[in-house]
Amino acid sequence: MSMTDRAAQFSPFAALTGYDAAVKETERLTDQRLELDESEQQKLSERLNLLRSHLNYSPIVEITYFVPDERKSGGEYITVTGIVKKLDEFQRILIMTDGTIILIEEIVELNGAMFRSMDESFA
Repeated sequence: MSMTDRAAQFSPFAALTGYDAAVKETERLTDQRLELDESEQQKLSERLNLLRSHLNYSPIVEITYFVPDERKSGGEYITVTGIVKKLDEFQRILIMTDGTIILIEEIVELNGAMFRSMDESFA
C-alpha cells in the first residue's frame, strides 16, 4: 500500500455531520416575549396615535420591538432609531424611511422628542 493510501485511512472522520451546528444552535440564547400590562398598552397606543398625527413632520423616533426566532421559541428585542415613513393600519405595520418594516403588535416601546410632554404627564 502506498504511503498516500495508508495516510488516507487515518484521516479525520466526521461521523456526526452537523452535530457542532446543532450544539451551537442549542447554546444560542433567545429572549422571551414580554406581555405589556394594560397601562403600558394604553401608553403605547397614545404614542402611536400621536405619531400617526405627526407623520408629515418626519419626527425621529426610537422603536423597540420583538422579532420572533425562526428556529426556536423566543426571539430578540431590537431597537431602531429613524423616521417613520408610513403607518399602515390595515396591515398593522410601520415602515421606516430605511425600509425597515415593524409589526405594530410587536412594538413594546416608542420614544422620541415628540413624546417628552407625554412622559412628563406620566411621571
